[in-house]
Amino acid sequence: MEWTRREFLKATAAAAAFAAAGGGVTRPGEAGATVDREGITWGKAPCRFCGTGCGVLVGVKDGRIVATKGDPAAPVNKGLNCVKGYFLSRILYGKDRLTTPLIRKGDKFEEASWDEAMELIARKFKESIAKYGPDSVAIYGSGQWTVFEGYAASKLFKGGIGTNNVEPNARLCMASAVTGFMSTFASDEPMGCYDDLDLGDTYFLWGANMAECHPVLFSRLIDNRLRNPNVRIIDIATRWTRTSQMADQYVPFRPQTDLALLNAIAHVIVKEKLYDEEFIKKHVVFKRGKEKIGYGLEEHSRLFVDDPKPMTFDEYRKFLEPYTPEHVAKLSGVPAATIVELARLYADRGRKVCSLWTMGFNQHTRGTWVNNLAYNVHLLTGKICRPGENPMSLTGQPSACGTAREVGTFTHRLPADMLVTNEEHRKKTAEIWGVPADRIPAKPSLHTTEMFRALDRGDLKVLWVQVTNPFQSAPNLNRFRKGARKGGDRFIIVSDIYPTRSTELADVILPSASWVEKTGMFGNAERRTQHWFQLVNPPGEARNDLWQTLELARRLGHGNLFPYKDVEKEMWEEYRRFGLGQGKDLAPYEAYHAARGLRWPVVDGKETRWRYAEGFDPYVKAGEQIKFYKNKKDEGRAVIWARPYEPAAEAPDPSYPFWLCTGRVLEHWHTGTMTGRVPELKRAAGDAVAELHPDDARRIGVRNGDRVKLTSRRGSLTLPCSIGGRGKSERGSVFVAFFDEAKLVNDLCLDAFCPISGEPDYKKCAVKVEKG
Repeated sequence: MEWTRREFLKATAAAAAFAAAGGGVTRPGEAGATVDREGITWGKAPCRFCGTGCGVLVGVKDGRIVATKGDPAAPVNKGLNCVKGYFLSRILYGKDRLTTPLIRKGDKFEEASWDEAMELIARKFKESIAKYGPDSVAIYGSGQWTVFEGYAASKLFKGGIGTNNVEPNARLCMASAVTGFMSTFASDEPMGCYDDLDLGDTYFLWGANMAECHPVLFSRLIDNRLRNPNVRIIDIATRWTRTSQMADQYVPFRPQTDLALLNAIAHVIVKEKLYDEEFIKKHVVFKRGKEKIGYGLEEHSRLFVDDPKPMTFDEYRKFLEPYTPEHVAKLSGVPAATIVELARLYADRGRKVCSLWTMGFNQHTRGTWVNNLAYNVHLLTGKICRPGENPMSLTGQPSACGTAREVGTFTHRLPADMLVTNEEHRKKTAEIWGVPADRIPAKPSLHTTEMFRALDRGDLKVLWVQVTNPFQSAPNLNRFRKGARKGGDRFIIVSDIYPTRSTELADVILPSASWVEKTGMFGNAERRTQHWFQLVNPPGEARNDLWQTLELARRLGHGNLFPYKDVEKEMWEEYRRFGLGQGKDLAPYEAYHAARGLRWPVVDGKETRWRYAEGFDPYVKAGEQIKFYKNKKDEGRAVIWARPYEPAAEAPDPSYPFWLCTGRVLEHWHTGTMTGRVPELKRAAGDAVAELHPDDARRIGVRNGDRVKLTSRRGSLTLPCSIGGRGKSERGSVFVAFFDEAKLVNDLCLDAFCPISGEPDYKKCAVKVEKG
């Protein structure tokens, strides 16, 4: 039975009333909940997987999820799900679900009560803080944290314990997007939205395999092309994928040379005077930052702060002079004529251009720079802040934007783009949190890679991991897995729903509630904040991560930080105070109950589709046209950065002659903790493979399915090879997905990172490939 919108709104309003009255689960017959003819109660929620933020309807019967389906009223996906989304009802019901706390006793784990587990955890925290200070403890969370969970973790550690040792795994996937946005616009997250996928006609995909990693969004591009024969999709990538198959043009380039390519495109635009001179005069300034800034490979690598120097347009023009199409063709392997063609396509006044990227840009030793360079092309041509023409970084986790970025669960951040290094920001935060102004440390502490280095060194003593699997997903994994079990005063807590490669290294394992087993809010890649109510109970003694954090706060003597009775509502209303009047406005809690998400800033009850543009953004006044109002230092202008090409931190050589790239496949999400429990998805893609170019396979002497051994300077891995499968690596390259917990490809990865963002480069390191 399909519901009308009126029936659905009525049901969700009933759910809201029930929850406000103290209930947690909507069941038939309670609070007037509507039930279909099969006895199934339906509720809305965002999908649990990627940062797209698809809306789903969740069917519950007898206290169990029995069905899910795409929500036709959800504007993101309009009823469509990807293959992972269609199996959402199965992700919570694996046979090995964690249901009771576990405490390590030697090489085994023994069941314990929540009181025993939390008392042990609190004691370890107290002992470490007393002996070594607040910076000896840390929490490592995720873009899968709900807004409530991330906010509570940040408030406890920064405002209670007094350490900035708070990091999310979004440092591994979105940090370069953050520093790119902040350095160019002084505000994080995009000016555009998903509507651009329906309205543009030229789409440059930079290292983004959207067909597999963002399939619902890619379907909107394809639908746009079916309706509009003028639409062109250009796939600029280092490997041929299912996206390449669907694109109008595939442009392969050598790893790391995207920096040179974007400068060459800008070179052509400037040389041929294809830029928008009026837009540049009104809305842009030019700057140059530090160069030759290293790759973060040294120990104790703190986040680098750029040192911008102003430039003139003529100085920028001179900076671009070496990046001729002919020179960059030699670097990148992209023909000079193709570079010119791409530049002219970007600048064509008759076409609406969007640039889209994911980890190809972000997981990059110059991730901040390459994000800046993409914005440069849009700013030069004035193709920005308008319907159908915008740059956009796509996210990989359901709340990497809402929780990691907007809440500010990075070591250097506070909510609403504020920074711990800014005294006024710390004062405002302290006032809202009700803590002394000097409680929040004035310096960032450990970013993710350095956090795990510190654990290995022994500088970090107690680490609590929530909603993520770092001992499968971290770079240079061999080192960090060994470091976790070195003993001494090290103590690791892992909260999760299933056994993982991280829980096996823990001292305490806490069973968590997941997804609709709790009430939550996520923020997706287009600034859309979405809410859902708890629909079923978690199994056994599992409890949500918010409860776990608040329980630790109480046992550490910081319970006063969380005086809430109606926890989620009161916490939300406190949190939204940070963004009001700052261009980060969020709506009151109740506004999200029935809505399929609202894109911030939300002012006077209206969401914002396009930021910085007159007629769309409430902060842009009549006559201002476009105003990058967050960048007060540059009087409301965006920055075009002179960012040079620099080689990769590690490149192939005679001993290690191949590039290794890691990534995702359609059927699995990240480390496969949830999708690996779905038999249908496991059968579709059961094991990771090494994807080789046919010419390389012939040279090595292997056929499809033969075993090959990959070796880097950090580790080795043997697995089957794939030749001519779903993707095809370019000559001299090999690709391996990282979902397979039996094949830890990150053992091979280098922990080099962008020194501005702290994001590691999973896309480029050197390996040798031999017969297995």
